[in-house]
Amino acid sequence: MSSHHIVKEKQEPALYIHELGSFDEEYLGQLLEWSPTIITSVHEYEKVVSLGLKVDFVIGDTGTSLLQEHTKIITAEGSLMDTALRYLIAEKYPAVNIISKISKFDDLIDFVPYINIVLFTGNEKYYVIKKDFSVWKPKDSIFLIDIISYFETDNLEQQEDGTFVVIEDGMVSFNFNTPFLFIGERI
Repeated sequence: MSSHHIVKEKQEPALYIHELGSFDEEYLGQLLEWSPTIITSVHEYEKVVSLGLKVDFVIGDTGTSLLQEHTKIITAEGSLMDTALRYLIAEKYPAVNIISKISKFDDLIDFVPYINIVLFTGNEKYYVIKKDFSVWKPKDSIFLIDIISYFETDNLEQQEDGTFVVIEDGMVSFNFNTPFLFIGERI
């Protein structure tokens, strides 16, 4: 009888499930496609396991809860999110996908220089871009931009609701003087 083992070599972003909420299971499946290291907050552990997922690490005090075989506990020092990010940085993970109900990067800003973060909410994804970023997008694509500094862009028009819409199929470029800018897209 043979067994199949998946070796996790930190080539894919880790997945930290902070708050699963009503996150789309199909999209979750896409994030799990390459068998990332899965970390979950103690509050989401049972829900994540009920989806049939193998959890590598749980952040927080599990009390007397029974854990899956080989699941390790990481004691929270500060917030659960901070603990997860500090662990991933210490273990030299280059990137992490985070699922949370909160769509703001405010609490994550100190970690941005050390790890690439993509933050997923129910229907949006947010990420950090660095200077001279450009990307091809089809007409009418929508960007959500947290305006914390002055920036210029090509091929985008700001709407009354604060979103930015791509004017025509093609490259969208961002120019700014800060080290990075937070942008989001609908998924």
